[in-house]
Amino acid sequence: MANEIKTTDAIHSLKPKAEWVLRDDVLEWLDSGQTEPTTSALATEVTRLQAVYDSQLYARTRKAKYDLLNQDEMRYDDLINNTTTWRDGIAAIKVAHPKP
Repeated sequence: MANEIKTTDAIHSLKPKAEWVLRDDVLEWLDSGQTEPTTSALATEVTRLQAVYDSQLYARTRKAKYDLLNQDEMRYDDLINNTTTWRDGIAAIKVAHPKP
């Protein structure tokens, strides 16, 4: 589930709705209403966004596992059969992919 944060992500984060074009890593700033971010500011934002993304790996992994469960049917079956299959399944996913 690796995702590399790019300069374009940093620009969108720092200057939402700005007008610009990025060609071969050369930024052409077209927005007269907002100042162009510095190379340093963009690099810092890329690092920050990557850290935020990386810190949520457990949540993305859990969601993918949760999505594989037929949770509505599991809850219904638990209700009818007086079992805890759904709760046990959710707990197992949380144990396997703990929150840091």
